[in-house]
Amino acid sequence: MDFNDVSLTALRVFRAVAEQGTFTAAAATLGYTQSAVSRQIAAIERAAGAELLERRRDGVRLTPAGRVVMRRATVVLDEIEATARELSGLPEGAGTVRLGWYPTAGAVLVPRALTTLRRTDPALLVTGREGTTPALVRALRAGSLDLVLIASAPPFRAPDAESPPLAVQTLTERALCLALPSAHPLARGDFVDVADLRGQRWIAGPAAGEDRLMGVWPGLDERPEIVHTVRDWLAKLHLVAAGCGLTTVPAALAAAAPPGVRILPVRGGPQEQRRQLLARLPHPPTEAVTRVAAALRAAALETDVPEGPR
Repeated sequence: MDFNDVSLTALRVFRAVAEQGTFTAAAATLGYTQSAVSRQIAAIERAAGAELLERRRDGVRLTPAGRVVMRRATVVLDEIEATARELSGLPEGAGTVRLGWYPTAGAVLVPRALTTLRRTDPALLVTGREGTTPALVRALRAGSLDLVLIASAPPFRAPDAESPPLAVQTLTERALCLALPSAHPLARGDFVDVADLRGQRWIAGPAAGEDRLMGVWPGLDERPEIVHTVRDWLAKLHLVAAGCGLTTVPAALAAAAPPGVRILPVRGGPQEQRRQLLARLPHPPTEAVTRVAAALRAAALETDVPEGPR
C-alpha cells in the first residue's frame, strides 16, 4: 500500500489518537470500536512504512515520522473542512481560529468572549471544542488547535515537557470556592470555615493525576465520604442543588450556578489556587488568533470579580 492511497478516515483516526493519547479515548470520541481504530492505525503505519505512534503504558506519543504525518494530515483535514464550509455557504471571513477549552471554561468565559467577537469581528470564524487539559495540549502540539484555554493546579508546572515550550499566559489565578445547597447550614454566611468541612459528604470528579480528587476540598485531614462521582460540572451542581452533597468549583462558575446552590469562599487553612491559562505554539500568532486571545483576556477580567468577605 502506497501512502498516496491513505484514506481520509485513516487520517482522522490517526489525528484523534494523537490528540486523545489513547486508542480507547479516540474510539470513544469518534464513535468507533477500539478494534476499528487499531485497524486504521495499522493501515496508515503500513502505508508510511514506519511506526507513527510510540506505544507506552500511559498511552501513545508521536514518533518523528508520526509528527511529519500529523503535520501534513492536519493541513489536509483542515482544507477538507474549509471546503465543506465554503460549499455550505459559510463565509470564510477574516480568518478562522480553532479554539479548545477545558469544561468549566465553556460555562461563562468562552460564551462571553464569543459574544464580544460576534459584535467586534463578525467576519471572524471561531470553531471550538471542549477537552481535558492534557488532550488540548496534545491537540495544540499536533497542530489541530490554534489556541487553548487550560487549567493548572499547584505546583503550577509547564503544561507539558515537550520542546519548544508553549507560549503560556495566565488569565486568572483564584482560590477554589465551595458549592453548597442553599438550605445547608453552612450556606447561611458569607464564607465557610475550613474546620466545618469535616464530616461532610462530597460530590467528586474522577481522579485527575497525582490521585487528586476533583470536587473534594484539598487538604482535608480525614478520608472524605464521596457519595457521587461525576465528570460533568453541571451535573455536579444540580446534585448539589438537590442536597446530595458539596463540591468545589472555580469562582467564575458562580454566574452559571443553578437555583438552589450557593458558591462561597472557604476561610482558614491554605487556599487552594487554580490558574486559568491561555496557551499556543511559540511561533508568532496570526492576527485572528491575537483577536481571539484579546477577547478571552477581556472576558476573564470581567469574570474575575471579588469573592466577598473572608
